[in-house]
Amino acid sequence: MLSMIAIGTAIAMVFNRNAMYSVLNLIVCFFAVAGLYIMLQAHFLAIVHIIVYAGAIMVLFLFVVMLLNLNVPVHIGKNNYVRLAAVISGGLLMVLLSAALAKSQLISLPANELDNTGSVQVLGKMLFNEFLVPFELSSILFISAMVGVVIMTKKEVHDGA
Repeated sequence: MLSMIAIGTAIAMVFNRNAMYSVLNLIVCFFAVAGLYIMLQAHFLAIVHIIVYAGAIMVLFLFVVMLLNLNVPVHIGKNNYVRLAAVISGGLLMVLLSAALAKSQLISLPANELDNTGSVQVLGKMLFNEFLVPFELSSILFISAMVGVVIMTKKEVHDGA
């Protein structure tokens, strides 16, 4: 059911003429994909997916749609060469994906390995045991980037003297 919702809203997002409805369909698609992650026992990935994509990225998309004022329809003329290039590139992509799918092999993991894959406990143990130094270095990098942005955007106050 979740995969049908995800595919249906993704198709509705692509073919919808109203940009706001496309954004809303994309949000529903993100929640359906997060539900699929939960079914795969990847709870942390599902929560991060909702926070990052449905939260931050969709807010950005909504602001862009509101700032562009897409209420006025704009007709962009496409010549036949652009359409021919789109059909050829789409066909080549379909051939490439079908060849990759034909060459792929399905593997199955033992049940004991699959149960803990993607769980918050396993991720926390790996993050704070094996990858503690890179995790702390990335946090220092993010803090320095935030300080840099604040310094760059701060306006200087000039005295009247």
